[in-house]
Amino acid sequence: MHTIKIFLLLLLPVLGFSQSKVKWMTMEEAIAQSKIHKKKIFIDVYTDWCGWCKRMEKTTFQTDEVAKILNEDYYPVKFNAEQKAPITFNGKVYKYVQSGRKGYHEFAAYLLDNQFSYPTVVFLDENLKTIQAIPGYRKKKEFALMASYFGKDFHKKMSWDAYTKKNK
Repeated sequence: MHTIKIFLLLLLPVLGFSQSKVKWMTMEEAIAQSKIHKKKIFIDVYTDWCGWCKRMEKTTFQTDEVAKILNEDYYPVKFNAEQKAPITFNGKVYKYVQSGRKGYHEFAAYLLDNQFSYPTVVFLDENLKTIQAIPGYRKKKEFALMASYFGKDFHKKMSWDAYTKKNK
């Protein structure tokens, strides 16, 4: 029996069922945790059909450095911009909206200021206010810099250009 468990654990990553290094939460879980212990929230806004979203999940988010930053400085959330379940955020209920053959979630529209682009990462402060929404695929090095910049509040002390020059 022990041999079967080891075999399955070794086989899962090969089949694409790898354990994520980032401790992803739902938006509801992140909001609940932030009420107990104030912390920023990071949101990966994605869709199931987005190839760049899948690539960012497999490369950028699976690195030890990125996972460490997200797990320590944020409550990390994966949010499907086309999910059907409603979300309550800051007292407002956001729902799925049918639009043509597909649709979108009102919460994604809110987070992305109606500029639908995937992937987009969104950084919220401890009071659930948007710090920044950044569209596009990011490699691990650039993403780690961004996540640290907002996570450690460097955005309050210096410009992005000054921060990147200092940390190259």
